[in-house]
Amino acid sequence: MPVAGPIRAVRESVSGLPSAFWWLWTSTLVNRLGAFVATFMALYLTLERGYSASYAGLVAALHGLGGVVSSLAGGVMADRLGRRPTLLVAQVSTAASVALLGFMTDPVAIAGVAFLVGMASNASRPAVQAMMADIVRPEDRVRAFSLNYWAINLGFAVSSAGAGFIAEYSYLAGFLIEAGMTLVCAVVVFVKLPESRPTEKETAGGDVPVSLRTVLRDGRFMSVVGLSFLVALVFQQGFVGLPVAMGQAGFSAADYGMAIAVNGVLIVVLQIPVTRFIEHRDPRWLLAVSSLLAGYGFGLTAFAGSVGVFVLTVCVWTLAEIVNAPTQTGLVVRLSPVRGRGRYQGMYSLSWAVASLVAPLMAGAVIDRWGAGLLWGMCAVVGTVAGLGYMALMRRLPGGGEETAVVADRPVTAAAAPEEARTP
Repeated sequence: MPVAGPIRAVRESVSGLPSAFWWLWTSTLVNRLGAFVATFMALYLTLERGYSASYAGLVAALHGLGGVVSSLAGGVMADRLGRRPTLLVAQVSTAASVALLGFMTDPVAIAGVAFLVGMASNASRPAVQAMMADIVRPEDRVRAFSLNYWAINLGFAVSSAGAGFIAEYSYLAGFLIEAGMTLVCAVVVFVKLPESRPTEKETAGGDVPVSLRTVLRDGRFMSVVGLSFLVALVFQQGFVGLPVAMGQAGFSAADYGMAIAVNGVLIVVLQIPVTRFIEHRDPRWLLAVSSLLAGYGFGLTAFAGSVGVFVLTVCVWTLAEIVNAPTQTGLVVRLSPVRGRGRYQGMYSLSWAVASLVAPLMAGAVIDRWGAGLLWGMCAVVGTVAGLGYMALMRRLPGGGEETAVVADRPVTAAAAPEEARTP
């Protein structure tokens, strides 16, 4: 009997979603289980190839730059060509470029192929998010995005541990395994996933085009993108500012590994139950509170003097991450016209891609000149600004859960219809 409650909760969390979603979810999980390059690229370049840390940082930046370029390109492809073709092209290209990277020895060639890997791997994100919005009912979207985020983190946790053992044997094997598993994802997409892009007849005002200019002119949505960028800057510090600050404070790599491992564990354990609590609550408050939790969670790091306190701060901002990720993605869908979901998701992905480029530069400059304490204070300020920004921005957005119809202010007729009127 004691386990009946948790079992029922899990059953309710996964019930009612279409089979196409679960195939897409499986593709995401397999893709993350095979992740290797992003996790161990720096170690591969410095230990295996003997390059400097500066060169490794340059390659990482080029990998991120590739993601910036493909965020918008992937969104446009998802709307023009369709979700399924975009996923196929992105995943096959990722597999080919990752395998090629494992055989590169020239520094210029490594840098160039790393850029291609970043571009190919990030191109699938807008298509995945747009496809989920297409196939899942509006009232289930927060839950679906949460389950997908859970799969990403579960796969990352398992792959990080497994990749460490693979690296001890052969880095090349890691590249080839990732390429192979990415190809498996492409096969799943090709065999099991039908095209989900809404047709002209299924969209109200389907003759009205949605372009990148439409997205850029959508003031409220672009404000959301800007706030997302601020929050992403804060979250990125867990992987760029935190290890540097802990190292300077005399803590070992194992200490940092122990602290950051809590992030993945908590997401895997808490994502589903927390989603049950938040999925029908007002996104304004959820985004505002999660922004404050993120900012002050990192702000508390300034007072950390032991691994235990660092772990406590990680718990605080991880809770913010658990709330923010599905709520933010669901909000992007609510503010997007059906025909422009790919482009809107691409612009949203761009905010995170740019943050992944800016955050390391910001963290390094601040820590080198003024110390880590100022960086954590800045995180608290940025989190506060983002929280207040969400509250101010969302005053005109109806409260409630994902099922609430939204009339967005945008310059095209198709986007002015309520979400439910435009959803197949």
